[in-house]
Amino acid sequence: MGSPADLPLHSDKSLLPAGLNDMSGMPGVIDQVALARLYGEPLFAMPHDLYIPPDALKVFLEAFEGPLDLLLYLIRKQNFNILDIPMAAVTRQYLAYVDEIRSTNLELAAEYLLMAAMLIEIKSRMLLPPKKTAEGHEAEDPRAELVRRLLEYEQIKLAAHQLNDIPQFGRDFLRAQVYVEQALQPRFPDVSVVDLQEAWRDIVKRARLVQHHVITREELSVREHMSIVLRKLQGSRFVEFEDLFDTTRGMPVLVVTFIAMLELCKEGLIDVTQAEAFAPIYVRLAYTPA
Repeated sequence: MGSPADLPLHSDKSLLPAGLNDMSGMPGVIDQVALARLYGEPLFAMPHDLYIPPDALKVFLEAFEGPLDLLLYLIRKQNFNILDIPMAAVTRQYLAYVDEIRSTNLELAAEYLLMAAMLIEIKSRMLLPPKKTAEGHEAEDPRAELVRRLLEYEQIKLAAHQLNDIPQFGRDFLRAQVYVEQALQPRFPDVSVVDLQEAWRDIVKRARLVQHHVITREELSVREHMSIVLRKLQGSRFVEFEDLFDTTRGMPVLVVTFIAMLELCKEGLIDVTQAEAFAPIYVRLAYTPA
């Protein structure tokens, strides 16, 4: 048997012992679960040069919507009287919170620093002896403006919570929808007022083209034209809306005929319908004559 140096070289991976790496650089660890995969390669041990950015993990203990929200939180948490705010204690706690957010978010701290300057100004004005106004009255409390803003903010915040508690469509409930299978008998769409107006305008437009300029006094009866319309509808299943008007007799007859049709519709003696939207309008009797 030859020495190991005499063995032929080949790339058969089956000859590699377990636990050794092959020529492709893949780890030879077996029966071990990988901790993670980096670029598709399994990692069986935590790397020693792992770098975690400082902003990768942040813990927010309290989240406030602005300086007034923070002030109101400090006052209500310690049951301070909002009309008699202890400025020293509140300012000290407020500045402590501002120092924390300055180290992480300077842009956010800018808005809070403006309120901190206002608190310090109010405290300094309270340390000075009060000055009387020109009318001899005592000067206004330096905290009055801040108290007014806090009370207004608290009212708006409470109102916002009340509005948020109202059930909202899409968030708290959904509109119920039920599929109802339509009957086999076709149901014609209802004729709207706008459709009647357009049909009436077309009839009036055609009537003006053939009208005679003869001035006469004529007494027309709505009841009589109601009977005329009913007679025209008898014996016919449907009559087109335009065929019920006699455009040769002038505008007064057209108006009275239209009023007669409206009265018949009101009394439920005729039905006005159409097969589909923008289709011709038809009129029929609403009852079956004996």
